[in-house]
Amino acid sequence: MKDSSSNFAYILFLAFVAALGGILFGYDTAVISGTTADVSAQFGLDEMSKGWYVGCALVGSIIGVACAGMLSDFLGRKKTILIAAVLFSVSAIGCCFCNGFTDLVIYRIIGGLGIGIVSIVSPMYISEISPAKVRGTMVGLYQLAVTTGLLLAYLANYIILSNGEGAHFSSAFLRRYFSSEMWRGMLGSESVITVLFLVVAFFIPESPRWLIVRGRYDEAMKVFLRLKTTRQGADEEFAATRDSVSGTVKSEWRSLMEPGIRKAVLLGSAIAILGQFMGVNAVLYYGPDIFADAGLASTDSSFSTVLVGLVNMLTTVLAVFIIDKVGRKKLIYYGVSGMIVCLVLIGICFFKGQDLGWSPVVLLVFFLLYIFSQAISISAVVFVLLSEMYPNRVRGIAMSIAGLSLWVGTYLIGQFTPWCMSTLTPGGTFFLFAVMCLPYMYILWKKIPETTGKTLEEIELFWKRENL
Repeated sequence: MKDSSSNFAYILFLAFVAALGGILFGYDTAVISGTTADVSAQFGLDEMSKGWYVGCALVGSIIGVACAGMLSDFLGRKKTILIAAVLFSVSAIGCCFCNGFTDLVIYRIIGGLGIGIVSIVSPMYISEISPAKVRGTMVGLYQLAVTTGLLLAYLANYIILSNGEGAHFSSAFLRRYFSSEMWRGMLGSESVITVLFLVVAFFIPESPRWLIVRGRYDEAMKVFLRLKTTRQGADEEFAATRDSVSGTVKSEWRSLMEPGIRKAVLLGSAIAILGQFMGVNAVLYYGPDIFADAGLASTDSSFSTVLVGLVNMLTTVLAVFIIDKVGRKKLIYYGVSGMIVCLVLIGICFFKGQDLGWSPVVLLVFFLLYIFSQAISISAVVFVLLSEMYPNRVRGIAMSIAGLSLWVGTYLIGQFTPWCMSTLTPGGTFFLFAVMCLPYMYILWKKIPETTGKTLEEIELFWKRENL
């Protein structure tokens, strides 16, 4: 699988730095789950206000992802990553020390801007510096980082909750931020990672493919020489990339209307938004509430979310190692089939679990199997596909459009899950998620090509041959 002309140690370092954005993405997404009950109680939130508290960051994400492509095309991938790191830092510190609910919402939106930007630029950057044969694994590191961030957030919430309930701190600061208002400590704990991300992002080079699109050939060649171990390898990569750009020096909106590119953008947007209606974010955002509804005590429900995060991360590790061997589409077929089965069983458990003699532990097992199925399929594959589907000259704009669809779907799930849980009941909500898996499976089966092992330029040629 290895390309002997590639400098894998250096590429891995760059992928790791970019993937730190994924850790913040995951952390910011999951840390909210441990704070909803306390924030709702402190500020007297109803169901819709509670949904807004969770969903406000997603509004920021939608704005961020809409701007990410244009920012990354205009400023470059590196500078855009640095902007995201600054936004994360402001959000984490602001949420910790905010004065009221309005301030909290504003800082959550700022953090959402960072999430939206990094969700596009980090996997794009990794895709553009990685060899074709291991690109899936490298971009998969981003998803692994996301799940690592999820797990770290769940652990932080659990530790703060376990040590803060009923604790008597001598310091007024500790008493407020880690006992009486534990949500502040949970949200503020993210600042440790944001500072690390901000510092190390200064040490990565600009994407060579972006440099070529901008006509900065000498700088691009210098980066390729660092990514490759031989001059010949650098020359070949440089030539292939320059030929694919075909003289275009900037991304153009009108290029999106070319038949093949238009089809790729529409299909990418479809799988991005449909993937959000298959239940995973409902579990990530409202896990403790869902487990509490199933009969688990608050500490037990918080610990259950830690198990969810652990299974999510370990499964993603497996997916990273097999995605370039098994292939993108096969992982989707196997994983989504498992998701459908698990979602149906979860729905049955909520409706008939007590009649069948099923304990809350049985429900937790079904949830963990569901998390395994989604982590090895849609979560592992979506960012890989979106980062490699589009031509060099429109990759930033196209990924922003697909990412915008993803975050619109994520916002809708975050906003309306509390309403669905109360109106449709938990069982009905999870049956709905199962149904939504079907159109996703169909599109991947019939409309999306297998991209495993192909260069970005070869994938571009496929879409150029396609017509709506």
